[in-house]
Formats: sequence, structure tokens, C-alpha cells
Amino acid sequence: MSTDDRSTTVNPRRRWPLLAGVGGTVLGLALLYGLYWGQVLRWHQSTDDAYVSGNVVEITPQISGTVVGIGADDTQFVKAGQPLVRLDHADARVALDQAEAQLARTVREVRNQFATSAQLEAAVEVKQTALTAAQSDLTRREQLGASGAVSGEELQHARDAVRAAQADLAATRQQLAANRARIDGTTLADHPEVRDAAAAVRNAYLTWARTELPAPVSGFVARRSVQLGQRVSPGTPLMAVVPLDQVWVDANFKEPQLAAMRVGQPVTLSADLYGSRVVFHGHVAGFGAGTGAAFSLLPAQNATGNWVKIVQRVPVRVALDPAELAAHPLQIGLSMRADVDVHDKSGARLPQLASTATPWSTEVFGSTDALADARVAAIISANGAAAARAVASAPQAAPAAGLLADTQLPAARRRAP
Repeated sequence: MSTDDRSTTVNPRRRWPLLAGVGGTVLGLALLYGLYWGQVLRWHQSTDDAYVSGNVVEITPQISGTVVGIGADDTQFVKAGQPLVRLDHADARVALDQAEAQLARTVREVRNQFATSAQLEAAVEVKQTALTAAQSDLTRREQLGASGAVSGEELQHARDAVRAAQADLAATRQQLAANRARIDGTTLADHPEVRDAAAAVRNAYLTWARTELPAPVSGFVARRSVQLGQRVSPGTPLMAVVPLDQVWVDANFKEPQLAAMRVGQPVTLSADLYGSRVVFHGHVAGFGAGTGAAFSLLPAQNATGNWVKIVQRVPVRVALDPAELAAHPLQIGLSMRADVDVHDKSGARLPQLASTATPWSTEVFGSTDALADARVAAIISANGAAAARAVASAPQAAPAAGLLADTQLPAARRRAP
């Protein structure tokens, strides 16, 4: 053996301690990792396939019209109720004026029906008095006719007068019955004709009010596409309002990671926007009803010859802490990293969560209904008060007083204009 070969040969006695040291180190690291996995990693499921999601409230018109005003632009913050788009309201204003005039005319016509009933009741009393007088006159003449003091012709005239009074009374009673059939069981405000005209006013008022599109919620304006002078129709997307205080995170976990997850488990999150220095805290709010592939626009066709198994992912909704969200705002679509603590496995994996209240609502559009009702009540009151004053000041009998009560608006229905 040459000198060079002897110099490159490693002494076996020195090799085994080296290999033992390396093996011990690897074994120790494996043991430490196993302990760390058993104590920490096995109780955590994490993914970086997570993104911020939220509500995107579309602003769409309910009527057709021409855009004459735009009150907000992209990136601007708007408050609930703030006008965003204004449509030309000339046609709606004309229709509202016509509907209000028709309601006023209808109220006065119904007032006339109530007044006619009172007049016909008085006429019935007059006709009844005339009939009683004619019958008394006939009775006297019949008594005198037996002695020859009254001629037969005069007696016949008295009988004709009684029959004419009876017919006149019957005709007046029929007129009263016909008029009562139109108003019995109703008040001025509840009369079918008045209610029909009032509904027309409400419809016209709502159409007029809908020429202005308010913001349903407070948030940031996005995707504005509307332009001045544009002719829009119902359902046309004009812009969107995004309430960034109501966002959440959709974390897409793999199938094996879902077995230990339950609703309510704590979640820690970090955003690429802020980095690891900002930690968000939330909890599992619910699980998607299917995988992302199942609800995609073009679902995968697995019943094919060239099938390759792919691990699926299911979206898990994570609710965020509102205080942390206010301190560090997030925008829709931002990338997140989510880590779920799965220590607590109590409860069903897919519980049937029953919502006891509507999570989101707006009162912006409900105000128009109240204003329309107030406008209707004001028109009825303005056109019905004169009749009430006239009937109250007129010297009428007891039935007329009852008709006056019918023409009054019920106290529960009165509203300030």
C-alpha cells in the first residue's frame, strides 16, 4: 500500500463515534419534534389559503330614469341614508300631483255620500209626516162622506194624496237604502274608494321618493359605473357600498384538517398587509356546505376516464374581533394566514345553527312608507275637516249626529303631515 492510500484511509475506530454522534443528534431532533408535535402541532390546523370576505351592497334603481346627480365616487366613505344617485323626478312629480288631486276629489265625493244619507234621513221623516197628514185628512173626509158633507170627488182626491205620499215615502226610503249601501260600516278614511285613491297616492309617492337612491349601509364606495345623463332601468348596478366593519375571513382547509374542527374554536390570524407584528383573534363561525370545486362555475367531472384524485378544500368562516378590526382595518380580498386551536372538540362537527335575528338590516327605505302614510292622512284630514265642521254646526237630529261620528277619522289613524 502506498503512502497516499494510507493517508486517505479513515480509522474505523474513529468512524463509529462520528456516526453515533450524528445519529444521536438526528434521533434527538426527531424526539424533540415528536414531543413538540404531540404537545402543540397536533392541536393546531393552519392554512395560508385564507382571504378577507365581506358584504358588497349593490346600489340598483327600482324605477327607470335619467341620472341627473351623483353624490359619491370610488374610495369615498358614505353614511347610511346619504344620497348616492339622483334621477330626474319630473314625471314622478306630475304623477304624484295627479294622485293627490284624485284622493282629495274622492274624499269630497265620499263626504257627499255621508251628507246625502243625512239629507235622505231627514227627507224620510218629512215624507213620513206628509203621509201621516194625508192619512188623517183621508180619515176625516171618509167620516164626513157618510153624511154627504164631502163630495165623492174630494174624497177620491184624498185617497190619491195618501197613495202618492206612500209612493213618495217608499221612493225616498229606497234612495236612502241605496246610499247607505255605499257607506255602511265604513268611515271616511276606511271607505273603499278613499282607500283605493290613497293607495294610488302611496304608489306615486314611493315612485317619486325612489328617484333618489340612498346608501343602505355605511361603508366605502366601490365599482362606480354610473354616469351623468345615463338612462338606467330597474336592477342596473350603479355602484357598490362595502361596509368594512362587517368583514370576515374565509379560510380554505384541506379535507384531513376538518375532522377536529368545531364551531366556536379560537383562531389566530395574520394578514400579509400588516405582517406577523399584528395578530387578529377570532373564532370558527361555520363551515361551508360543500367544497370550493362543487360550487365553482364549472364543477369538475370526476366520472371520466382520466381521473386524478385531488385533495379538496372546504371554506371555513372565521369571525373577527370588532375591536381589533377597527384598530387595523382590512379590505376584501386581502391574504390571511389562519391557525385554528382544535383542543376543544365538544359539539357536532356540522351543527344546525339557527339564527334568531336578522344579522343585517336597514331602515333607510322604511322611512318612505311612513312619509307616504303621513301625506295620505294629511290630504284626508284637509278635505274631510270641512265636512265634519259643517255637520257639527248644522242643527240635525240624533241620526245626523251618528253620521258625523262616522265621518270623523279614527284617532288611531291620525298622523302628523
